[in-house]
Amino acid sequence: MEDVSAKYVSQKVSKTRWRPVPAAALQPPEVFATGSWDNEENKISVWSVGDFEGLDPNGEYHGEPRLLCDIQHSGDVMDMQFLDQERIVTASSTGSVNIFRHHQNNQSLSISQKWENAHYYVPHCRSACTGVICNSPEIFTVGEDGRINMFTADRKDAVRTVDNADSSTLHAVTRLRTTEILTVNSIGQLKIWDFRQQGNEPSQIFSLTGERVPLHCVDRHPNQQHIVATGSQDGMLSIWDVRQGSMPVSLLNAHEAELWEVHFHPSNPDHLFTCSEDGSLWHWDASTDVSERKSFLHTGGRNTTYLPHTAASESVISAWLSNDPTKDRMEITNLISNPTLSVNSLDILGSCLVYGTDAESIYVKKNLFA
Repeated sequence: MEDVSAKYVSQKVSKTRWRPVPAAALQPPEVFATGSWDNEENKISVWSVGDFEGLDPNGEYHGEPRLLCDIQHSGDVMDMQFLDQERIVTASSTGSVNIFRHHQNNQSLSISQKWENAHYYVPHCRSACTGVICNSPEIFTVGEDGRINMFTADRKDAVRTVDNADSSTLHAVTRLRTTEILTVNSIGQLKIWDFRQQGNEPSQIFSLTGERVPLHCVDRHPNQQHIVATGSQDGMLSIWDVRQGSMPVSLLNAHEAELWEVHFHPSNPDHLFTCSEDGSLWHWDASTDVSERKSFLHTGGRNTTYLPHTAASESVISAWLSNDPTKDRMEITNLISNPTLSVNSLDILGSCLVYGTDAESIYVKKNLFA
């Protein structure tokens, strides 16, 4: 992977996230944020990947990420999402939820909002905020305390709180539809919550069969909201169809340790990425026709094109929901040749991948489909 640029950052990296690019923009992402954990002083940092002038004649990139600014973060960064182009929302191990503003004119960060005790067991007994998902202006958070909060950036108090949403730890949350979120917990359950309803009960519950293996992460298919992927403590990747049944459509033996994050590619959802405690980062390619895929995934610097949401997307759906989406029917690539410590987080946008590790390093791969 000669086209990967690496940066040693002297911090264990818990989260990496691309800053969103405008919907109409064709240029690749250029800025990303990282959060750290298990350090004496944790930080939120904003980085520039540099431009494509660094490409050599073979299309390989030899630059390295450049720090634009950073700011101290109270507690471990458990999760992180961009609310918009300027604001970053973080979930802290202290139970707080924070909004940081990136001032692009002078490259600085400031805290613009903080909900101090968003998650707690009893008053003055903190509980980690484990997950956050943004659908501006709403911000949904989940925690070890089994609580769900809905905030908006302009209000000091929660818009809504479901105090006893779960009797076990909620590990992650994703948005399903406009008014619905989906949570995963430490006993192998998915739950759908419809915030149009006033009650405090989930509208649907799904669960892994057999042993109650904790689910650590979840992501929703970008085009087909009923398709959901989860990763578990035993390294298993599960694909679910929330329209039917209460069990996963498929269980795929993936990593040898905890699966920390799973992400569908936002514009090419036949591609999925997972990272693990075992030091690996896998690219799952479920496209059905290699030649057809390559025509859609032409990548050439600033001329990157994306898979249109047309008939090709339908073939993708059948790939993920086929009765036998086994490894034999997918092209799976480990993107890290020499795994060492845990790969804690990844994010993918366009043809660019960013990931962070316990080896105190961040990595950017710019030509993912080359």
